[in-house]
Amino acid sequence: MSSAVMKILLALIFFLSISRNSEGQFEDWCIADEQTPDDELQKALDWACGNGAECSKIQANQPCHLPNTVKDHASYAFNSYYQKLKHKGASCYFNSAAILTAKNPSHDSCKFEYVP
Repeated sequence: MSSAVMKILLALIFFLSISRNSEGQFEDWCIADEQTPDDELQKALDWACGNGAECSKIQANQPCHLPNTVKDHASYAFNSYYQKLKHKGASCYFNSAAILTAKNPSHDSCKFEYVP
């Protein structure tokens, strides 16, 4: 097989592996950037929780409390805020503390919301 055909096949496989919803749109979640220091994540987490994010599920004894890290709690709060308000112009920025991902960050009993 020629290298050009191989490159096309690899590109096609990659494209098909990206998450899309039933309407053909790409799915995205907003999570904490692993390179952001915890103190900056905490400030952004506090802001998200005070401005529309659903943060009750990251409290103690709730499904998204564990792992109990600032990064994991911030990821849940950032995504909650983003999913609730993206259709009103909200972004996944949080002062450079967050990034978009096509990989669903849900784990165990903690389900991250996705709004098409």
